[in-house]
Amino acid sequence: MAYRFSGHETFPCRYAWLPKAFAAISADPEMFGDEEVAMIRLGVGKNMVRSIRFWTQAAGISIPRQAGGYEITPFGRAVFGRKGHDPFLEDARTLWLIHWNLSSQTTDPLFAWDYLLNFWQEPELSRSSVLRAFRKEAEKQERPLSDVTLEQHFDTFLHSYVPTRSRKGDIQEDNLDCPLVELELIQQVGDRRIDQSGRREPIYAFRRDEKPGVTPEVFIYCLDEYWRNRRPTEKTLTFRDVAFGHGSPGQVFKLSEWDVRRRLEAIAVESDGLFHYRESAALQQLFREERNAQNSLGAIYEVAATC
Repeated sequence: MAYRFSGHETFPCRYAWLPKAFAAISADPEMFGDEEVAMIRLGVGKNMVRSIRFWTQAAGISIPRQAGGYEITPFGRAVFGRKGHDPFLEDARTLWLIHWNLSSQTTDPLFAWDYLLNFWQEPELSRSSVLRAFRKEAEKQERPLSDVTLEQHFDTFLHSYVPTRSRKGDIQEDNLDCPLVELELIQQVGDRRIDQSGRREPIYAFRRDEKPGVTPEVFIYCLDEYWRNRRPTEKTLTFRDVAFGHGSPGQVFKLSEWDVRRRLEAIAVESDGLFHYRESAALQQLFREERNAQNSLGAIYEVAATC
């Protein structure tokens, strides 16, 4: 599989970038074709222009046009458009959907997102242990990757979810600009010594408790996308597919087995009959009705936010 390791210019996505890019592309689809023009319109330097362009695509806000330039996706319009559901990124559901878009790509996926969410088996992760694993996986790539590239890619992933703290432990204001920090998907759980000099490094873990922001509507929307994009020929899915499959909602959202089972048991009602889950001693299967169901983002926001 061809992974992406760069393009973000080592900058995590920031709050203002996605709404600003949406407005700029809506006004001028060719804007990113001239970095000097983009620098003026976005009010940032050249590296940040490239990073904004990267995150706008990775988050599912825009896609390249065949004729050149970029166009806004239905997801981008639904969130940031004139009647957008969450133009200022104030709703946790939107943040979980952006996380889903970053993590569930089937073409040129982001390596750190794909590997750490789907293949990392350890209960905890640290910079040194992750980089060892990254180096081993990078050997399978067609072109060699430097340690610097791998380190920057991991740091960008980590700082998308974990705020950087000063020596006194205060959260730095600049690092609150990444909206996905609010999800608290990754939390620091301790630290450890890494060499004889006494240097220490933080230890992190994925948060696996209940996630109210992943509402039933968000779960159903992402489950439908997972089925269509990764299992298009399958008539049924198993419980393990939904909970542990590559790119599944269970893996991407780091849901516990209990939470996935609870959601599937209620899915017939929550999905208005689109999905049905049957469980027996020998079989745990999910069925989908063969009807032209509308995978509607609007349905996610029809229910008032409770978190």
